[in-house]
Amino acid sequence: MSMKEISFEQLQMNPFAFMKKDCFLIVAPDGEGVNPMTAGWGSFGVLWNKPVLSVVVRPQRYTYGLMEQTDTYTIAYFGSENRDAIRLCGSTSGRDTDKMKACGFTVGEVDGYRYIEQAQMVICCRKIYVQDMKPECFLDAQLMAQNYPDNDFHRFYVGEITKVLVQE
Repeated sequence: MSMKEISFEQLQMNPFAFMKKDCFLIVAPDGEGVNPMTAGWGSFGVLWNKPVLSVVVRPQRYTYGLMEQTDTYTIAYFGSENRDAIRLCGSTSGRDTDKMKACGFTVGEVDGYRYIEQAQMVICCRKIYVQDMKPECFLDAQLMAQNYPDNDFHRFYVGEITKVLVQE
């Protein structure tokens, strides 16, 4: 499989399907390899005049520690393909399982960004802002009650989109 670079302005996708319907993998460096974690929450936009993709990770996730140790992460998008692999990456921990091996994925690298070669699209991000969610900042108490009954609030990672790769 071969990837080609496109500009972020050339992205042809529905961000709501990307984030909710199809899900995606947050891919964080882990030693010489990577650890993919299934995610369904995040946002695209422009912030500080930069194209950004923001993701959230709970502190108990293995990926949280990896994200804290790196300045970069990638997002792997598969569409509706590879449902079993996406499910596995969301239901097992990288502490206990080599998810890349279990899914039959291989690691690619470009300009220091590690990614999953089998993805339809890869978005390379450089962390530019990090902030923990705080209970006092919720204006809708129902959201907090539904999503954080254990007070395990996510950490926001805002990443500048520096490169977009798609399958040729």
